[in-house]
Amino acid sequence: MTEADSFPRRQARTQRFTLGAPRAFTVAPDGSRVVFLRSASGTDRAGALWTLDPADGRERLAADPGGLLGGTLERLSPEERARRERTREGGAGVIGYATDATVELASFALSGRLFVSELRAGTTRELTVPGPVIDPRPSPDGRLVAYVARGALRVVGADGAGDRALAEPESEQVTYGLAEFVAAEEMGRTRGLWWSPDSDRLLVARADDTPVRRWWIADPARPEQAPQQVAYPAAGTPNAEVRLFLTDLDGTRTEVLWDRERYPYLAHVHWSGAGAPLLLVQARDQRGQLCLAVDTASGTTRTVHADEDPQWLDLFPGVPCWSPSGQLVRITDEAGARVLVVGERPLTGPQLHLHAVLSVTADDVLVTASAGEEAKDPEIGETHVYRVSELGVERISQEPGVHTAVRSGGVTVLVSATPDRPGTRALVLREGGRPVPVVSHAADPGLTPRVTLTQGGARRVPCALLMPKDYHGDNPLPVLMDPYGGPHGRRVVAAHNAHLTSQWFADQGFAVVVADGRGTPGRSPAWEKAVHEDFTRTLDDQVDALHALAAEHPLDLSRVAVRGWSYGGYLAALAVLRRPDVFHAGIAGAPVTDWRLYDTHYTERYLGDPATNPAAYERSSLVTDDGLVSPEAPHRPLMVIHGLADDNVVVAHSLRLSSALLAAGRPHEVLPLSGVTHMTPQEQVAENLLLLQVDFLKRALGTD
Repeated sequence: MTEADSFPRRQARTQRFTLGAPRAFTVAPDGSRVVFLRSASGTDRAGALWTLDPADGRERLAADPGGLLGGTLERLSPEERARRERTREGGAGVIGYATDATVELASFALSGRLFVSELRAGTTRELTVPGPVIDPRPSPDGRLVAYVARGALRVVGADGAGDRALAEPESEQVTYGLAEFVAAEEMGRTRGLWWSPDSDRLLVARADDTPVRRWWIADPARPEQAPQQVAYPAAGTPNAEVRLFLTDLDGTRTEVLWDRERYPYLAHVHWSGAGAPLLLVQARDQRGQLCLAVDTASGTTRTVHADEDPQWLDLFPGVPCWSPSGQLVRITDEAGARVLVVGERPLTGPQLHLHAVLSVTADDVLVTASAGEEAKDPEIGETHVYRVSELGVERISQEPGVHTAVRSGGVTVLVSATPDRPGTRALVLREGGRPVPVVSHAADPGLTPRVTLTQGGARRVPCALLMPKDYHGDNPLPVLMDPYGGPHGRRVVAAHNAHLTSQWFADQGFAVVVADGRGTPGRSPAWEKAVHEDFTRTLDDQVDALHALAAEHPLDLSRVAVRGWSYGGYLAALAVLRRPDVFHAGIAGAPVTDWRLYDTHYTERYLGDPATNPAAYERSSLVTDDGLVSPEAPHRPLMVIHGLADDNVVVAHSLRLSSALLAAGRPHEVLPLSGVTHMTPQEQVAENLLLLQVDFLKRALGTD
C-alpha cells in the first residue's frame, strides 16, 4: 500500500486491518507449543499454519498454502463457500484447522484437498482422498481423520490408508457431518461431527433439507447464469430435519434418541472423558431446552438439566460441558444476572455479566464477562477474562479493552484489543515465565479514533461519540448515527479498530454517534430481552441517546442522518420512516424489511411464530401499513444498498421496501451490488461504497 491510498481502499484491502494478525490459537496440553494461523502481511489473504514455543517465542511455519498448492489458484466448492459465508470468513489459504488431543497432528482443507501437519516435526503432506473435502478432524489419538465430501462422512488413516465412507447421503438434500443453515448462522454450531475420547466412534449429525422451502437467488447482471437454489428456512416455515447418530468405524450406526418433535434444535454437543456425551437441545420457540446425557450403548438419553424462560433462552460458547470431576458447567440467567453455575452452585453474581466459557480445569473455570448491572464501575464497552473458582473471582486481563483467551497446560494465550493500540495483541503467558508476544503483520490503519465512551439518557444507553480529528470549536456539527443496535451486535466497545469506519465518517465533517440500546448484548438479561415481540424499541433508545448527548455536546439536531448494515440497515430505514421528526436522511445496507423473510431460529426467538403472533411482525415490519408512515409525514432521503447474491438477508427485502416506498410516493435511491453477498469483500466495491455514502449524506443534509 502507498500513502496515497485512501482509508476506504486500505480498509478493504486489509479486510478491516485483520489480515496478518495471528488468530485461531490452540495450546498443547503439555504447554510445549502454541498453534495459530497468520498470513504473511497486512494485505495477504492466504492464512498459513504456525507453531510457537512458549518458552522462547520461536516460531516455525508448519503449512504454507502457496507451497502446498504449487502456485495454483485456490478452488472452493459451493458447500465450502456457503460455510465461509455463515462464519463471515473472507480469508483464503488455511482458514481453519483441527488437532488431535495432544496437539501433535493438525488437519485442514485447502482448495478442497486434505492435508495433515505433524506439528512437532513441522512437516505437512497431502492425503489423497475423494473431495472436495470439508471440515477434516483428527481423532484424539491422531491415528485417523474424519471429513465430509459430497455430503458423506468419511474416515482415512493419518498415513493416507484405509479411506472409506461411514455414512453416505440418501439424497442430494441430505448431509452427514455438517451443520445445517440455522445452526451455523444463528446457533454458533459450525460443525456436525464429534470424535469420542477413545477415538473409536463418532457422533454424526444428519441434516435433511427436504422439508425446507426453496428460494432462488439470481444475478440479473449475468442473465446467462442459472439462478442458485437455496434451502432457506424463513420464519414460520419448516426447518431442516436434524438427527444424531453414534457411528462406529465400521459404519454401524445407532440413533441418539430424544423428543425431536418438542426439541428439534440440536444446539450444542460436548464429548469428553469426564462423562457421557452431552447434548443441548432446544424447543422451536426457544423457551425450553434440555441438557441430555447419551447412553453410548443404546443411544437413549436422560435429562441432566432443564431450563425454561417466558421469553427465550440464549446460547453461550463453551457450554454446557462437564468439568473434569463430572459436574455440569453452564451459564444461566438467575436473579436478574447472567451467572456461571458449576454443579448446582452459582460461582458468580450480579457484578458480572457472563459471555462465554473458555476453559474448564479441576481447579477453575476461565470465562469472559463484562460488568453487570450492579457493578460499581460500568466499564463501558469492556470485556475481560476471569478465573472463577469456589474461592472467588480473579480478573486476568487488566488494561481497559476487549479480551479473550485460550488456555491449556499452564499456558494462556491472551488476545486483547484496547482503545489506545491498533489491532489486537496476543500474549503467551506461562506460569513462571515472561510474557511472549506473538508477532502480528497487520497493517497500521493510519487513523486514530477520537472516541468518547459514555452513557446517554434515562436508561444509560452505552454510547461512543466520535468527533473530527481537526475539530476544536464549539459550533454544532451535523450528526451521523452509526448503529448496529440489535441482538448479538455490540458496537460500543473499548477497542481501537472497532471505531475506524465511524472515525473516517467523522473526519468528513460529522459528529458520529454509536449507541447500543436495549436488545444489544453485554449488560443484563433484562436489557437484552426488552425487545421481546417488538424491535421498534431499539429505535426509541437511539433517539433517547441522541438527545441526551446533544445536551452535553455540540450536535446539530436539525441535521441528523443514520446509517447501518443488516440489523443496522433495518434500524436506519425504521428511523427515517417512523421518526422523520428526528432523522433527516438514512442509509439502509442489506436491511431486513419484512421479518417473515428472515430465518427461523433468529426471528422466532424474538418475535415468535408469525402464524400465532402476527402483531409482533406487523409492529416490527417496514413494508406493512404499520411500517410505512403516512404520505403526509415528511419525506426523508433514503439510500437502500443490497448485494444481489446475499443468501442471508436476501435482496427481496430491499426490493419489497422499494416497491412499498414507490407505492407511497416516497422518493428513495437503490444501489444494487452485483455478485456481492452479505459481506462486501471486493476491494473496489467496499471502497466506493463508503465514498458514495458520504456523497449521499452531504447531499441529503446540505453540507459540504
